[in-house]
Formats: sequence, structure tokens, C-alpha cells
Amino acid sequence: MAAALQLLCYGSTKIATPPPTTSSSPSSTLFPPFLTTSSFSFSRPSLLLPLRTSLPVLLPRVSRSMANEFSDDGCQEEEEEDEELEEGEDVDVSNDESYSMFDVDALEEEAQDAVREFSSSLSHQLRLEDEKINQKEIGRKQKRQKNTTKNVPDYLLPKVAIVGRPNVGKSALFNRLVGGNKAIVVDEPGVTRDRLYGRSFWGDYEFMVVDTGGVLTLSKSQANVMEELAITTTIGMDGIPLASREAAIARMPSMIERQAAAAIEESSVIVLVVDGQAGLTAADEEIADWLRKNYSNKCIVLAVNKCESPRKGILQATEFWALGFSPLPISALSGTGTGELLDLVCSGLKKIESHENFDEEDYVPAISIVGRPNVGKSSILNALVGEDRTIVSPVSGTTRDAIDTDFTGPDGQKFRLIDTAGIRRRAAVASSGSMTEALSVNRAFRAIRRSDVVALVIEAMACITEQDFKIAERIEREGKGCLIVVNKWDTIPNKNQQTATYYEQDVREKLRILDWAPIVYSTAIAGHSVEKIIVAASEVEKERSRRLGTSILNQVVREAVAFKSPPRTRGGKRGRVYYCTQAAIRPPTFVFFVNDAKLFPETYRRYMEKQLRKDAGFSGTPIRLLWRSRRKMEKEEGKSVPRTQANLVLRSKELASSK
Repeated sequence: MAAALQLLCYGSTKIATPPPTTSSSPSSTLFPPFLTTSSFSFSRPSLLLPLRTSLPVLLPRVSRSMANEFSDDGCQEEEEEDEELEEGEDVDVSNDESYSMFDVDALEEEAQDAVREFSSSLSHQLRLEDEKINQKEIGRKQKRQKNTTKNVPDYLLPKVAIVGRPNVGKSALFNRLVGGNKAIVVDEPGVTRDRLYGRSFWGDYEFMVVDTGGVLTLSKSQANVMEELAITTTIGMDGIPLASREAAIARMPSMIERQAAAAIEESSVIVLVVDGQAGLTAADEEIADWLRKNYSNKCIVLAVNKCESPRKGILQATEFWALGFSPLPISALSGTGTGELLDLVCSGLKKIESHENFDEEDYVPAISIVGRPNVGKSSILNALVGEDRTIVSPVSGTTRDAIDTDFTGPDGQKFRLIDTAGIRRRAAVASSGSMTEALSVNRAFRAIRRSDVVALVIEAMACITEQDFKIAERIEREGKGCLIVVNKWDTIPNKNQQTATYYEQDVREKLRILDWAPIVYSTAIAGHSVEKIIVAASEVEKERSRRLGTSILNQVVREAVAFKSPPRTRGGKRGRVYYCTQAAIRPPTFVFFVNDAKLFPETYRRYMEKQLRKDAGFSGTPIRLLWRSRRKMEKEEGKSVPRTQANLVLRSKELASSK
């Protein structure tokens, strides 16, 4: 009869269970008895709402003194102290009086410290893996950026274009003006091909500097063009017919010239760079005539580069008077004469007087487009912005620098798109012996680091390769949001309704490290479904910036622990979760305060991450789980007492004295 009455009272709902027992098992000490593994279905996130509204806050509030009970080093107590700790932990946490002895603010502060320590350690490790970069240029870049004003949007600043024939030092001058090593500088011609923008200032003036590729105005044979632009027809182009390779190479100079012409059209000042050591050439004369005939209404400054010696520089610049402009000897490498050059540049710019008229720019998420060579990254960027922003060619390695482009989505959301060079295997890059390609890959990895969402582009017919998995590992380690873009979807023959399903299964199996990333299918060259990339990236950024309420988070953790408790060790110890908080966003980072982090194996941590995604979402972004252990016990009054109990005693004395 009692069993029937009990079934009548508790059998109508999955949330309620029979009345609590007096068991002192580890699971009952951490959770109230009515939260057991048979209480409700944990695979249904919809049950969280009624639970949050009906159940009390079960996890204790932790005092500020309790915050010092945890450390990253794990528990290192002796066996006697461990036994006393186990005995001291058998406390009925359902007792409301125990909650009042804790302070959540202290744990929140310690969680912030844990996130900072983890981020610093991870950043240091990633920097060690990257190739060494010029520390001198980094320091100069940071020094110059302190004086720049950020309240004027980039698109409102006047632009200064740097043009000239190949290998005259345009990119070196660009780096000198913007104060960094943004452009790749190698002692070989044809390195820069696309437009590259950088923010610079001089005195009260601020402007955008545009680096362009070398202009080849003279008609040259195909062999000469290949030599001038350092174009190869073999590396990464085995699957392209020879006729297509030759045609792409023949079109390359005109594509570079169109990019340079576009930069000149939007600029107020043009800096024509020539080589003072090589002297005046026919190509310099043709470029100067072209500028004088078509852009005489703009301010044109003639910079004679590679004049390291001020005394010899005047003699080197003398013969360039024939171009019809006043030559100015400079050295982009050492900075000689760049001050006078900036004075001339600023004389042709319109000064923006009132910076107060512009509001601070809102946070603009950056989306980097990465992948192996020839998967369609530049085609995706051009299809999104609706113009030929970057050069698209079957020539492998066409894109060298990381190209930043501002973009506004259909809903008005602003993004910064970053096109990157194709990333080949490290061994292949090393065997090629190309310093340019090595620097391009380094720029691509740096683009991943400074982005918020990464669009990993794979070719539909090639599917997933080992290099794709390596790039995916880097994205996950950097903590960036990610979406997988399957480009050239039109090349899949005989598609049906099940094709995408089977293809997704294959991608999920081979890229398990990104099993949380959404997949988008597109054909960039025809503009099909490219808008879905921005929609998916916007959703990923929202998830990456989402903060979960502490009460909801702890409810999810309680359910996960109740459904599957941490495994016991051979000594009979079991891990306990005291408190959990989200300490950071971008990416979402959760700190678990536990008795001993060593009692939570990697399999259980993956289970906890899976349950967080299942119940709380966070699609398209990695999540970090940090585990903080209780520190050593301290001795008080001649015996070992858990620090928690000691703090309770001190707190009781304080309360008594206050009365």
C-alpha cells in the first residue's frame, strides 16, 4: 500500500523521485537526494527551464577565504591528510546554513586569474612554434600605434598609394610608414600582388597607406614575365593543364596592374618609388608618363629609394629629374629621408579636424579565410565583397600577404575579412626553399591568431587531407570560432539529397577535432551560397561571445555529474565538483573548482565538455575547461584540519565577536 501511494505521488513526473534517504555516499553529499541518476532524462535540454525555476540553488556559496583553497598544482597531501579530507567532506550540502559561509566573488576572481595564466601560457607556447620574426620592427610598430587615434574609421581616412615597378622597395617603404612588418619584404621581384592597407600617421595627420604590386608596362615575353614575377608552373599545379598554366601566367601582369590602378583611383596622394641604385629605366619613364597623363589632378611624390648615404643620395636622385617630378632621396631600410617624404605626403592630404564627431567604432569581428592552395579562398572573398579585391588565378601561391577587407553583411553587421595564402605542409615549404612562401604561411597563421572566426576552406573533390587536419588543430588551439566551407560543390557529380549527408559524415569523421563546427557548401566562382558563409560566421561569433548564467551553468554541471559520476581511483577516492563559473568569452572558458583535478581523467573532461555543448549550445566555437584543485591542508591547534573547516571556525569567531 505504501509502495502504491509512493508511486501515485512520484510516478507522474520524471523530475520528482522518492523522498531522500540518509545515505552518506559521495553522490548524496554533493547533491540533494532528490537529484539522482534516475530523476529525469538528461538528454532533453528542455527540462532545464522547469528545473531552474523550481529547484533551489544547490551549490554552496564559497567564502573569500575558501578561494585560497584551490590551486593548479593539484592536491599533494600525505595519506593521513587525505583521509581527514575525505572525512571532512562528508557534509550535507543541502543544509542551507553551510551555503552562507561561502563567497562566490572570491572564486570568480580566482577564475579570472586562472584564465589569464592559461592564456599567457598558451600564447607563449604558440609563439615558440611560430617562425622567428623581427623584434625590432615589432617594437617600432607598438611604439607608433600608441599615438594613433582609433575613433576615426578606416574608410574615412585619406589614402596614399605606393606604386612603381617590381623590386624597388615599395613594401619596405609601406612597412616603414605603417610601423611594422605587415607586408612581406624579400629581395626578389613580384612578391606583392594584391592591395595591402595599413594605418599610419604623421603629426596631426592620419591616413591609410596602400601597398601595390610591381607594374610591368613594357611588353615582355612569357619567360621574362615568369622571371620578373618569380612565377612557377610546377609547384602545386600538377592537376592544371599546361595551357591553362601558361594562360594564367600571361594574365598575371595585367591583374597586378588593375589592382594598382584601383589603389591609385581611391587615393589622394601617389608615391612613385624608383630604385636609386639601378638608375632610371624605361619602365620608370612609362609609369611616370601614365601617372602624369591620367592623374595630374592628384599629388604625386617621387621617392628615390635605396639611397642609404645622404651625400650620395643627392647624386643618385639627379637623373630622375627627367621624369618631370621633384625627386626625393630616401631609404626605406634605414628611414633616411622618410620624414621629408611624410611632410610632402601630408601637404596633399585633407586634415580631419574634429575627431569628436565620430563615435568609437563598435567591435568588428574578423573572419580569416584559410586553407590549402587553390581551394578558392580568394574567390570566396571576391564573391562576398562583390568586386575583384584579390587576384584569382590557378597559379599556386598567387596570394602572398594577408589581405584585410571591410565588409558589411545583409543585416548591417560589420566584418573584417582576411584572405590568406595557401598553407602547404611544412616539409613541402622547407623543401621548396622559398623564403616568400615561408613568410606567407607565417602571415596566414598570424591571421588566424588575430581573427575571431576562421573559415576553413576545403575542396569538394579533394575532401579532407592531412594538411586540413593540421590547420584544424591550429584553429582549435588558438581558440577561434570556426566554420568549414566546402567549396567547388558544383564539381561533385551525380549529387542527390543524400550526398551532403554522406559528405558531412566523412568530414566529421576525419575532422573530429572540429566536430562542433558548422558546414557550409558553396561554389564561389559562380557566387552560389556564399552568403551562407557570412550568416554562419555571424552565428558562430554570437555563440563565441555568449556568456552562460552561473546558476544555469551549475545546474547543467549537477545534472552531468549526477548522470555520470567521476570514476573512483584504486584507493577509493572520487572527484567532487564544488563550483563552476564561466570566467571568459571568446572563447567561452569555464573554471571548475574541485577537490583534486587529478581525479578527473581526460575521458571525463571530454564528457563534461560534451554535456555542456549538449545542454548549453556553443556551436561553432571551442570551449575551454580549466580545473582548479584544493590546496594543502593547514595545521591549526596542533592537528590537521581542512582549511575549509578552519575558515568556518574563524568565521564563527568573527560573527560571535560582532554580536
